[in-house]
Amino acid sequence: MKRFYKDVTVTAEAGGFGVALDSRPVRTPLRRALLLPTRALAEAIAAEWEAQQGDVRPSSMPLTGLANAAIDRVAPDVAGFAEPLAAYVEGDALAYRATDPPSLVAAERAAWDPLLAWARDGLGLEMTLSTGVTPLRQGRATVARVRGMLAALDAFRLVALDPVIRIGGSAIVGLALLHGRIGAEEAFAATHVEELWQASQWGDDALAVAARADRRQAMLAAARFLALCG
Repeated sequence: MKRFYKDVTVTAEAGGFGVALDSRPVRTPLRRALLLPTRALAEAIAAEWEAQQGDVRPSSMPLTGLANAAIDRVAPDVAGFAEPLAAYVEGDALAYRATDPPSLVAAERAAWDPLLAWARDGLGLEMTLSTGVTPLRQGRATVARVRGMLAALDAFRLVALDPVIRIGGSAIVGLALLHGRIGAEEAFAATHVEELWQASQWGDDALAVAARADRRQAMLAAARFLALCG
């Protein structure tokens, strides 16, 4: 659609903050109020609407998209949304280790061992490691603990973790980002160790570079959204 508004403002509402276009409140695709938990997030979303010129392009508004999803998809059933994300810890990418070559083994250890040690000592998550291709099952206590942690989050934080966990295939990385153990770039690098290692050894093709750039932008947007939630 074409840009149909002139002014974008942030409004203080009961229970949060909104965004208005020419004094008309922005609503989600399901026509729910776009009620945001912090002014910082509202201002960032308002900036996305202000930046639209000519056509309004939703693909250029990742924060707006995440907020819509938090309200329309996550908030009605937080536990149900958390369940498939918690399941990622069963086959968490950080638990599957290469056996060779030595440089890849070393790269995985350097990126992943500190995160697993933090998860064990800080969150009480005991992770079993594997060097094979057989699907690995983590202990019931670990899976239940991750499920409880994610289900306890509000819809906005949970929706931000969704692309991080799904893109990286790691609930541990998502939790590390949530708790400030790592930043967005480190989270992306930790979940692309093998791909980045292969690129360093044999180079990249244009399609692989473009796909990785898209994944990186999605993860960085999600991390920014998480930080703006306060």
